[in-house]
Amino acid sequence: MLSFIEHFNVLIFLFFSVAYSYRIVYVLIGLYSKKKKRDALKPVKLHKYAVLIAARNEQAVIGELIKSLKNQKYPEELLDIFVVADNCTDQTAQRARDMGAIVYERFHRDLVGKGYALHFLFGKIAKQCGLKHYAGYFVFDADNLLEENYIAEMNRVFDKGYRVLTSYRNSKNYGHNWISAGYALWFLHEAEYLNNPRMILGKSCAISGTGFLVHQDIILRNGGWKHYLLTEDIEFSVSEVIKGETIGYCGSAVLYDEQPGTFKQAWNQRMRWAKGFYQVFHRYGKNLLQCSLQGKKQSFSCYDLMMTIMPALLLSITSFVVNGLFFLMGLINPNFGDQILQVTFIAILSSFGIYYTILFTLGTITTITEWHRIHCFAWQKIIYLFTFPLFMFTYVPIALAALFKKVEWKPIQHTCVKSLQDIREQQSA
Repeated sequence: MLSFIEHFNVLIFLFFSVAYSYRIVYVLIGLYSKKKKRDALKPVKLHKYAVLIAARNEQAVIGELIKSLKNQKYPEELLDIFVVADNCTDQTAQRARDMGAIVYERFHRDLVGKGYALHFLFGKIAKQCGLKHYAGYFVFDADNLLEENYIAEMNRVFDKGYRVLTSYRNSKNYGHNWISAGYALWFLHEAEYLNNPRMILGKSCAISGTGFLVHQDIILRNGGWKHYLLTEDIEFSVSEVIKGETIGYCGSAVLYDEQPGTFKQAWNQRMRWAKGFYQVFHRYGKNLLQCSLQGKKQSFSCYDLMMTIMPALLLSITSFVVNGLFFLMGLINPNFGDQILQVTFIAILSSFGIYYTILFTLGTITTITEWHRIHCFAWQKIIYLFTFPLFMFTYVPIALAALFKKVEWKPIQHTCVKSLQDIREQQSA
């Protein structure tokens, strides 16, 4: 029995060490890139874009997003703003119209979610002017805010040949509490220590929720938007990478969005994400594995995405459960012996310590390098370093519950109404 427990724990440790060791290289590359000045990319052409915003009862925040789009340092005539007011019961549609957006209202009780809303909006654009009218399509959430050079910076990289692009995801309400800070710190890490190294290595990045750009060719090929799983962003990323697309990253295009501030909202949102990752892995896991083993240009990108969506957290849960059960049995039944108690207790404690240390280290590196881009008081930046691993640990019960629970798309209420000026005036020293 003791031998089984020891071998089981070693196998779990070896799997994680081998499967995710490349992420250490990502962090080192990300740190090295901080010392280098980013190359200035000269655009060959200023392209005409459509901005797509899927909004559900977002009257409080959508005006600031449209205002930040109107204030872009990019020719206004090359940017058309489309809003789909999806199952709204408030004044979202009128608010967007008043701000100068082209608005379509959609009402559907069964086909609910951002993917369906985007497909509806693409259909309207196709009828209005044709999908070829725009070189590319930006997708934002209604709570987003953009720095004035966002479109211009994305255009620079788009003009380099990337047909799908994602951007730097910052947060409007980092300092609200440990929950919003947990979200925000992870998105900063994802931007600069996952997508940035991928971009430097010429590998494919991954879209994370909002703030991305898609070339007209891909929209035409797909017949609009055809991704309807609970995490349509990662589904789109996986689908395109399997097809051979390389998703780019523009770290100089900065977007702000609002993070949930209550545990209930965070639980519901991350339950959808966890279930969505299971869905994507179930649908695309086999294709990703085949792509990973082919030894082609996209093989490593496929492997990277497979490790991203793989339900590896379930292995950690299994490890905790197995060691926990043997530990309890050792307490109840003295015949198990002190060695089993000692081995299982050390395994549980060391696993917690290792994961906490890794997450704390990642959070610390990200906080130090992005210090002046995090808009809150210095003491909050430091305190939330210690709560960041705890926030990430809350994924454990969520991942377990998502296995068995039926999960449906639920809107997240956005109430953080801030302008770019408001964010800049927040303490960031």
